[in-house]
Amino acid sequence: MRVLINHPSVEIDFVISKTQVGRHVWEVHTDLIGDTQLKFCTEFDSNVDLVFLCQSHGFSTKLIHEINENIKIIDLSQDFRIKSHPDRPFVYGLPELNKSEIVGAQNVANPGCFATAIQLALLPMLSSGSINSDIHINATTGSTGAGVSLGDTSHFSWRENNLSVYKPFVHQHLAEIKMNILKKQPEFNNEIIFLPQRGAFTRGIFSCIHLRSALDIEFLSDLYVSFYSTDPFVHLSEKSINLKQVINTNKCLIYLEKRNDQLMILVALDNLLKGASGQAVQNMNLMFGLEEKIGLQLKASAF
Repeated sequence: MRVLINHPSVEIDFVISKTQVGRHVWEVHTDLIGDTQLKFCTEFDSNVDLVFLCQSHGFSTKLIHEINENIKIIDLSQDFRIKSHPDRPFVYGLPELNKSEIVGAQNVANPGCFATAIQLALLPMLSSGSINSDIHINATTGSTGAGVSLGDTSHFSWRENNLSVYKPFVHQHLAEIKMNILKKQPEFNNEIIFLPQRGAFTRGIFSCIHLRSALDIEFLSDLYVSFYSTDPFVHLSEKSINLKQVINTNKCLIYLEKRNDQLMILVALDNLLKGASGQAVQNMNLMFGLEEKIGLQLKASAF
């Protein structure tokens, strides 16, 4: 909503909530006071062009039959990322991977936040068939990666001055990562070792990936710059990167460093924007023939 309210080509018709019915949006999201008089509702309006489905996993599968086939869908859950709906096909919505398919799509499955960061870090090498080793991933996400509902590991008193690993080796985003790795480099037959972490900050994902590569750093840099030359939100940095460069933006920053045959890839993005809602709006722009960056030229919160 924060992105769409300021999008010049969008009118928000309704916002459905199971828990906030009848309340003004700004009463719940208090930073939007003065920006909208919309109220949360329960009834679906079929006279719209597009619906964003933003509920928990499993909800979209139950609801999809109630949505007219003429209405485009962008689903932010994991319901249709791996396996599309049998009656209503979905395109995997990573623009830097599937832009031409998204442009012509009726339905898009928005990628996971970790999956977005990790795939963007690897796509240029995968496209050239040049990953021939195990991939080691250590990635840290903020507390907003766990959703809105409070849990034992999302309280401030637990997160602050703390760091922990969760779902090592088996995180659910691995499935979509592996799916697209094999699409880009079918002969890939190595291990992907993924260790996700909970960080003591609110938003953002910072990933450190390392693998073996015989390619020199100049060749790799040229490969990444060339691969993302037509993608407005992915940038290769010549200097090491940090989270504050991307928070509150739809950017993904990548940094490469090499020592002997060991390649380190750093990647940073905002899990709520390029990792979720910003990417959903980027997909919407592509689906409706709008300029890809419209509504998403956001300033990083550097301080």
